Amino acid sequence: MDPTGPVGEELSDEQKIRIAKWFLLNSPPGEIQYVAKDLQGVLSNDVIYQAAAREAFPIHNKEQLLSVEMSDGSGHVLVCQYGEISINHFIELRTAQVATINHIKQVCTGVRLATDSELPSTYPEGYRSAIDSEVMRYVEEAFPAGHCAVYVTKGKDVDDSGCFELTIVISSAKLSPKNFCNGRWRSIWVAQFDNGLRTVELKGHIKISAHYFEDGNVQLDTVYDDKESTILQGPSETASAVVTIIQNFESAYLACLEDCYSKLSDNTFKELRRKLPITRTLFPWHTARQLSMNRELTREMSNK
Repeated sequence: MDPTGPVGEELSDEQKIRIAKWFLLNSPPGEIQYVAKDLQGVLSNDVIYQAAAREAFPIHNKEQLLSVEMSDGSGHVLVCQYGEISINHFIELRTAQVATINHIKQVCTGVRLATDSELPSTYPEGYRSAIDSEVMRYVEEAFPAGHCAVYVTKGKDVDDSGCFELTIVISSAKLSPKNFCNGRWRSIWVAQFDNGLRTVELKGHIKISAHYFEDGNVQLDTVYDDKESTILQGPSETASAVVTIIQNFESAYLACLEDCYSKLSDNTFKELRRKLPITRTLFPWHTARQLSMNRELTREMSNK
């Protein structure tokens, strides 16, 4: 998309909506409301802004796995595709309720009891609830601000002779705009239950997004995929095995990231910077750990 258009030609309303929607969809974690406010000022046209917001906010909220407190205070509901009943309605299986979400305000405006057709049958629900309990315990320990949910995404109505699929969703955000730093952890694990082979195939997708913007703009987006399998047993045994796999993989991934960041000043930053800059002065890598990135960047810019 070319946001400029022909030189000297006014952008059409449709082009403005597409550009505004792009900015909203690409907002860092926890910052879409700030982006929206700036867009309203730039556009000076509420009709155009509302058209972009109506399209962008539902997509952004689901991609971010937004956690919203339910209006009756009974807990939180995750805004994600796996629990979507309709564009504004999302199921929360622990309380067997459906929450109505105002996407633009990012709040729950009401709840109702889920119907029987919206709930899984007894067999998959036994495994779903067991895994949900185990995941909750794991999230409480590993993600202080985290929320999770487990959904039956295939075979919702099967009996004990059929196969079904559960999707485990974990979302945790640390939002600190006053400290110029926001970030979100998102992990999705799809568990396929095969009664014939008596196996559970587990595929995981982890995504971390972070934004640091004090006197600059540094963003991190990283993705990790993995898979594993375990034997299908009773609900409690299977739940323990599945969550152990998730915990091991996620802990290993975090350890890998921490190791990478510990080597940033020694390896990664060196590769990003030319060997001999235009100042003809080598960068003092031996003191890099003790230097402020902001101070050094400012000094380098002033020398150019």
